[in-house]
Amino acid sequence: MKVGFIGLGIMGSGMAGNILKAGFPLTVYNRTRGKAEPFEKLGARVVNTPEEVARQSDVVLSIVTDAPDVEQILYGEHGIVKAEKKGLIFVDMSTNSPDFALETYSQLKERGIRFLDAPVTGGDKGAKEGTLTIMVGGDEDVFKQVEPVFKAMGKNVIYVGSAGKGQALKLCNQVVIALDMVAVVEALQLSRSMGIEDEKLFSMLSSGAGNSFTVQYYMPKIMKGDLEPGFKSWHLKKDLKYVDDVASKRSIPMPATSLTLQLYSALVANGLGEKGTQSLIKLYDKLVGK
Repeated sequence: MKVGFIGLGIMGSGMAGNILKAGFPLTVYNRTRGKAEPFEKLGARVVNTPEEVARQSDVVLSIVTDAPDVEQILYGEHGIVKAEKKGLIFVDMSTNSPDFALETYSQLKERGIRFLDAPVTGGDKGAKEGTLTIMVGGDEDVFKQVEPVFKAMGKNVIYVGSAGKGQALKLCNQVVIALDMVAVVEALQLSRSMGIEDEKLFSMLSSGAGNSFTVQYYMPKIMKGDLEPGFKSWHLKKDLKYVDDVASKRSIPMPATSLTLQLYSALVANGLGEKGTQSLIKLYDKLVGK
């Protein structure tokens, strides 16, 4: 299977690297060509447009920022649909709304292109190590065709059901990780106010019922003052806005998630949107006057 990959950022670079290591012929495109050039040295073909990626591939995967970026690589001046390649499979691995996934599925089906929504979780660490969890929505026969490629990037590949359900499951994941970050930050603020060393809080949380990926991966970063992103704050704000929209349409009360959306909105407004989600500690520092 010839694979195309679009979007070689924090997540995409590791994911594309693992596809290449698994032996799939790979064609890549990135808006900033410099990020694609290292893949050429590893044996991938680097091209200048999404249309060229489609022409060279049986399946094209993309992980870009948001729905408008997906639309651009699909329908832009040199977008994937311009290749007019019937039977092509397009996989959106970024986080978008379930409604957007359903709309994309329908629009591409009319053009003879098959579609899967397959967002991921596991952060930059999981992307590099090939241990991502991948949640897939779309036609099951199409999923079966692409499953070997997914397994090159992830250790837990979950076929959820029809188009949009991969995105729906990812939004559930974002609720948990967002609230978990709030819990870790608030626990740190409380323990610090009482003179407890950060290391002792970490030791307790990481070995008890409060343990989580956030504790294991992000809490040490907070303790060191490392705010560089494994996942950017403004991306989480974007995802929580999708959650809020979906919940509102279904009259599902989610007060804790709504509050967390406001916290990350404030974080972005304070100029920390490009920093990691753990930079929430800075907002709390500001709230308590540090």
